[in-house]
Amino acid sequence: MPHTPSRQAIVPFVSVDNMMRLVLHIGIERMMADLAAEIEADFCRWPLFDKTPRVASHSDVGVIELMPTSDGETYGFKYVNGHPANMKKGLQTVTAFGLLADVATGYPLMLSEMTILTALRTAATSAMAAKWLAPKGATTMAMIGNGAQAEFQALAFKAICGITEVRLYDIDPAATRKCATNLAGRGLTVVSCTSPEEAILGAQIITTCTADKQLATILSDNMVGAGVHINAVGGDCPGKTELHHDILLRAQIFVEYPPQTRIEGEIQQLPEDHPVTELWQVITGSDQGRRDAREITLFDSVGFAIEDFSTLRYVHSKLRTTGLFAELDMIADPDDPRDLFGMILRAGAARAA
Repeated sequence: MPHTPSRQAIVPFVSVDNMMRLVLHIGIERMMADLAAEIEADFCRWPLFDKTPRVASHSDVGVIELMPTSDGETYGFKYVNGHPANMKKGLQTVTAFGLLADVATGYPLMLSEMTILTALRTAATSAMAAKWLAPKGATTMAMIGNGAQAEFQALAFKAICGITEVRLYDIDPAATRKCATNLAGRGLTVVSCTSPEEAILGAQIITTCTADKQLATILSDNMVGAGVHINAVGGDCPGKTELHHDILLRAQIFVEYPPQTRIEGEIQQLPEDHPVTELWQVITGSDQGRRDAREITLFDSVGFAIEDFSTLRYVHSKLRTTGLFAELDMIADPDDPRDLFGMILRAGAARAA
């Protein structure tokens, strides 16, 4: 007889198609607000998690990384790449997939696409951080770098922080046109700009999200005045930064996990002992966020595994009610756990019959 796997051996799989359907079912802004709440809740229990800098394999053209963590009950990891030259080949710069598993048995609970999810959780985390760090009453954001992440950032800041105007700039005008078109009719005033200086004019929040793997200066020191919040997203691997060194010296810097950010973030430009504040400490009240209206705050965002863990758990919680998944028979499941070899033989005999 053909092998019939047990329910434990069947793993829910969320494909790209089902992920898009889930996002549209929930609503893009609603989902990012939900994700921000999930991530914030997990930051509040930060000490419970296993934490390690992501395991990275670098090459001249990009990076491939694994991002694992566990809260002791559930384990999760994300596979993700970053290849800036992919765009010229018609490929995504960032692709990803992720897995949740039950710590008690080691069995997978869900396998999911994470290219879309990474875009959602990155924007949700940015806006969550700005909720704690940005100037009160901020309404205008400059979005420098108008690639695949830009629309998500704009809408997350609208949904979570109340931003009403986004000012766009990219070295490629086609990227700005794309972003402006996608954001049209979504409740934001969208201003397309021809220089970064024009984009940051009047902005209380400045988001940088560029792709080139280099030590770049997207923002020079004289471009950044007092009282702004900088959301630095694009500097996310060794040798890849966006901000002039002197901006960092003037800013109060907030990070996810210092051992990872010192390798990958803007603060790779600074000495190892330069003081930074961990975002989870601000959220739990054990440390202070913005101290005064004229302070420059900087969220040196590189993306951390706990954010992906929160995001995967959120998606997993939606599977039963939405049914937006397929079933994968990916765990060998012999009737006798000691007889894996016999299961193969019996499958061969059944096929021959």
